[in-house]
Amino acid sequence: MNDTPNPTPATADHPARAASQASMAAVTAGDRAAWLALFAADAVVEDPIGPSMFDPDGAGHRGADGIAAFYDTVIGPNVVTFAIRESYACGHEVANVGTITTTLPDGARAIVEGVYTYRVNDEGRILALRAFWEADAITFEPPPT
Repeated sequence: MNDTPNPTPATADHPARAASQASMAAVTAGDRAAWLALFAADAVVEDPIGPSMFDPDGAGHRGADGIAAFYDTVIGPNVVTFAIRESYACGHEVANVGTITTTLPDGARAIVEGVYTYRVNDEGRILALRAFWEADAITFEPPPT
């Protein structure tokens, strides 16, 4: 039996985890420029993976223009918060397990449980942000009255 503590706890410095934390911080702050600066030129955002209301053909949002358009359409108009319960980093990737809550302009909220993965290049820039969540499982809360 090995009694050695886990050498890479969720708070440990890891390039992919650091990129994911910077991504979530920029989104929470509504800082479009900071969020876009985290991505490599040939990056892709798949949120969620496959065809969806945000990406009808399921090809993902690719490159600076595609990722900026995703921000402007899906993230920018809303207030987004993250509650990450678990984080697993290996190689150039991290998988975060948790809840994303999006508050729409009218105050309604969409709550999504999922697994959110980030793959970075050798410079720590995001190559792929992939979100595993199911549209049918979104919890909607109406706007406050």
